[in-house]
Amino acid sequence: MKFVSIIMGSKSDYEVVYEAAKILNEFGAPYEMIVSSAHRSPARTAKYVADAEKKGAQVFICAAGMAAHLAGAVAANTTKPVLGVPLGGSALSGVDALYSTVQMPAGIPVATLAIGKAGAKNAAYLAVQILALSDEVLSSKLKADRAAKAEALKKDSEQIEVLLEG
Repeated sequence: MKFVSIIMGSKSDYEVVYEAAKILNEFGAPYEMIVSSAHRSPARTAKYVADAEKKGAQVFICAAGMAAHLAGAVAANTTKPVLGVPLGGSALSGVDALYSTVQMPAGIPVATLAIGKAGAKNAAYLAVQILALSDEVLSSKLKADRAAKAEALKKDSEQIEVLLEG
């Protein structure tokens, strides 16, 4: 079964990472979620990546803060897409995690999203887009989601226009 693997570096990252899980649930995209660290459990992380690939993981979402080497460690162990979500909470408000996630050597890419909850949400949307390349049902759901968002924005605009006229 094709699925998204979500790996967070610490249990304390769950509140942010859960934003990705909610979106995957909305689309009915299967996923699993674990806690593993590039620094505190590197062997476990590498083994998990290999095992997840064998089970059908198609894309990895990795969320970590501070030194944030998790996404890079995962990317070093797979040729599947790796989506990095840098997390805030450090003295540098996540900028350190952003730099750690985005600065990868050529040939070991990590697609890096925004810091925090917005990044977690967009990682989930991007993961669904990747799965939708070979899944028409997910592709249709993505198109419907975009159309619904456009319609909601149109209604918001109409409400503002009415306020300005009054």
